Amino acid sequence: MATTWEGEVLDRFVVLEGLDGAGTTTQSELLQEALQRRGERCHATREPTGGPIGKLIRAVLRGELQVTPGTLALLFAADRSEHLYAADGIVPALRAGDYVVCDRYLFSSLVYQSLDCSAAYVTALNVRFPLPRHLLFIDTPPEQCQQRVAARQRREMFEALALQQRLRQRYLAVLRQFADRGVAVRRVDGSGSREAVFARIWHHLQR
Repeated sequence: MATTWEGEVLDRFVVLEGLDGAGTTTQSELLQEALQRRGERCHATREPTGGPIGKLIRAVLRGELQVTPGTLALLFAADRSEHLYAADGIVPALRAGDYVVCDRYLFSSLVYQSLDCSAAYVTALNVRFPLPRHLLFIDTPPEQCQQRVAARQRREMFEALALQQRLRQRYLAVLRQFADRGVAVRRVDGSGSREAVFARIWHHLQR
């Protein structure tokens, strides 16, 4: 039975998703710069955030702190709620007429947290959150993602190649859920230079 998402779709809200090492952080920064050059006010942000709950999540992902999968899903939802509704959060910025470009959002929770929790549980935690007008999945080959994350000093719990291949399939399934809900869902080829990938992203946003 299809989920009825309760959150409204917010204009000027752009989310970039992808596997670990797909380039979402780099591309969100490039997109912020391009929008600012066009004269737009734009904020680039990310999840987990740099706030207290986000820092706790990152400690879990690095293996420095142990919590149950259900607790981790709750932490992501709590961090997201603050990210959205705090005085300096996403919703106030959008209401002020700014663009917000977010590196990962609730779609990551639907993909990653439902590995160890039921999909219904993760959905229930996120179903009331607003949706972005633009959702861009940077589809970078898992092998290329692995090469990028191998250079990192700290590895996180979801970065093994076999798991990344499985996560890619889950992403594709999750994205299909939102294609008819007022969200412009685009799958972007993540191979090639960062400039080439950004050109594809920019092209999609002009459509």
